Amino acid sequence: MRKNHLIDLCDLTREQWEEIVDLAVQISQNPSAYAEAGKGKILATLFYEPSTRTKMSFQTAMFRLGGNVIGFDNPQTSSVSKGESLADTLKIVSGYVDVIAMRHSIEGAVLAAAQAADCPVINAGDGGHLHPTQTLTDLVTLRIELGDLNHRVIGICGDLKNGRTVHSLINTLCHYQDIEFVLISTPELLLPARFKEVIHRSGCRYREVLSIEEAIAELDVLYMTRIQKERFTSLELYNQQKNVYVLDSAKLCLAKPELKILHPLPRVDEIEPSVDTDPRALYFKQARYGVFARMALILTLLSSQNKEAVLHGNTAGDTRCPNPNCITNLEEGTPLSVIREGDQSYCEYCDSPLKD
Repeated sequence: MRKNHLIDLCDLTREQWEEIVDLAVQISQNPSAYAEAGKGKILATLFYEPSTRTKMSFQTAMFRLGGNVIGFDNPQTSSVSKGESLADTLKIVSGYVDVIAMRHSIEGAVLAAAQAADCPVINAGDGGHLHPTQTLTDLVTLRIELGDLNHRVIGICGDLKNGRTVHSLINTLCHYQDIEFVLISTPELLLPARFKEVIHRSGCRYREVLSIEEAIAELDVLYMTRIQKERFTSLELYNQQKNVYVLDSAKLCLAKPELKILHPLPRVDEIEPSVDTDPRALYFKQARYGVFARMALILTLLSSQNKEAVLHGNTAGDTRCPNPNCITNLEEGTPLSVIREGDQSYCEYCDSPLKD
């Protein structure tokens, strides 16, 4: 964790995020015991991109802790529409509240926002990059419904290229023992090399397949994702990818009786409604568990005193990030920060590989 912000779940140690998961499980078992734990505190939800579950989940979490919520879900109703910078918005809002949950379409925007804020900032999703609180939700769901996460076969299906929930989940599950990832996607939507390298360095394994049927019989968990229309540069490219993967009752006949089916939602057509009544389908429970995960996270961040955001990399002068949707290319005054892992350098804001 970057001080007491949550930008990337991998900023925490496994022990730290498991403490949050443990707290979430405790809250789920006795929520009334935490009904005033956030009394007098204020959460700001700054959503520069549409959201239903994440925004409402954060709001519900704060209300269930006895706190209050302010914010916006359309930046055009704020001073952003007048040209206010991201840094100025965060500086102002952080002076009003105790914690901020922020969603943005630009990758690395939440990390940049944390540099300017005077209170804890939570990454509620930044472009196609990361979504750490969804991963916390996934971990809480699997802890309650599956138990031990070690020695599991995890299938991840859909848009692995642009799926920020996928990237965060892989980053996190690689800290467990003997995880095998089965990556199910079209050639156009393969997992980026950066995250394959994360799997390799962790000692876990992965293989890539083109169909659900090839892998479903061996899976302990199937994590479905939608093909994200908003991440494509044209409708034609999107139409080529949609409807490729559809989980239905026929495919589930091939699966283990104890398979756990997760989905970060919203779904479009990648899971047929007939699957909803299958006891292996956990995605609606998963959404409810998300409130407990975010309650636990808010309480953890509020208990920390140091609110300084620190970049770990080195400023790269005039060098530019190759990712056109990176905050360093779109927000004036946010220079590229470079981190090095082995022989490869990366942009600290969006994790894009840099040429030496």
